[in-house]
Amino acid sequence: MISPDTTHPPHSLRLRSGNQMMAEGALQAGCTFFAGYPITPATGIFKTMIDLLPARGGVALSAPDEISAVAYCIGASMRGAKAMTATSGPGWALMTESVQYALMTETPLVVALVQRLGPSTGGATQGGQGDVLLAEYCTSGGYTIPILCPTNARECYELTILAFTWAELFRVPVIVLSDKETGMTIESVDVGSLPSITSQNRPSNFAFRELGGFRQNERKGTYYFDAIHEIPVFAPVGGPRKVTATGSAHDKQGRLQKNSPETLEVLLHLEQKVRWRLDDFAVVTADLQPAAGTLIISYGITARAARDAVSEARRMGERVSHLIVHSLFPIPVKKITQAAHNVDEVIVAEENMNGLYRSVIDRHLAGKRVRGVNKIGAMITPQEILEAIMS
Repeated sequence: MISPDTTHPPHSLRLRSGNQMMAEGALQAGCTFFAGYPITPATGIFKTMIDLLPARGGVALSAPDEISAVAYCIGASMRGAKAMTATSGPGWALMTESVQYALMTETPLVVALVQRLGPSTGGATQGGQGDVLLAEYCTSGGYTIPILCPTNARECYELTILAFTWAELFRVPVIVLSDKETGMTIESVDVGSLPSITSQNRPSNFAFRELGGFRQNERKGTYYFDAIHEIPVFAPVGGPRKVTATGSAHDKQGRLQKNSPETLEVLLHLEQKVRWRLDDFAVVTADLQPAAGTLIISYGITARAARDAVSEARRMGERVSHLIVHSLFPIPVKKITQAAHNVDEVIVAEENMNGLYRSVIDRHLAGKRVRGVNKIGAMITPQEILEAIMS
């Protein structure tokens, strides 16, 4: 097992990019396997994992393409490893079939997706926040894939650790959705103050034996559950008993079935195990002002501009609240509606053409005036958000 890095002295400042911190967060989480293919602007994650992971007893591979990279990670995870890959929009498009396979087989997986300007090859060295819906709605059937979104290098570290915990505990693929500016900007990080936590480990048959809670799924299969929201106990491929891992519809033992009641229950379970835990997946930073008439909602790099705009608006006498959404999906509906409860209007700032995240949270803001600040090809400035607040 990889040991967490405890060599940093207290209050030691280091220059780090978001990509570097995402890789260091993965190492701290106990990641033992990485496979990737170099792609701007995610290559910093690839390089850091290639440089550091083997020295800590893990495996880091340069794959021939993105399809192979994610497939290697899924295979390693099925064997019991904590696995991560990293890519950007074009590579993500190639990975989506395999990500659906991870979802169907309930295989823990972390994908670092560093956004750039699209569509297609787009602008490799230009930032953007255009992959929000491409990342979330990549599955047939619209299953929820948890997505975390950092705004700075420190959060890249912390949210990557959280992504591993979610992936492991709930047996789901989890995306850490960054962007070019967050990933490639180098800033000061007090590495001595970083949390020393690691990620939790997936429940396994062996762990249940040790806890005296060994359950019947040793006999009934790696997908067995009693209640539809339960997390099946993990059994590794190549372990002491046969594991069937298929991307086809299957029963609780992994046997291919077509439209049987048990198979349909398994398919519903893939969504319900996430929906049943909505509050557990809600991560936001709320800066709410009493009697505010306007709420700014932002995420990623744009949240930093929004924070400055809100501060300036308050200096000018405006009453404005700000909500930074770190867990884009499942949508933290309760946190959003609470923040918007007493305001008249909501402004959603995001670096894409048509307001992608705004389009999916709008229905939860009934009765509010909802509008966006949007832009492509360049970052949204604090002044642009301030002008929206004042208009």
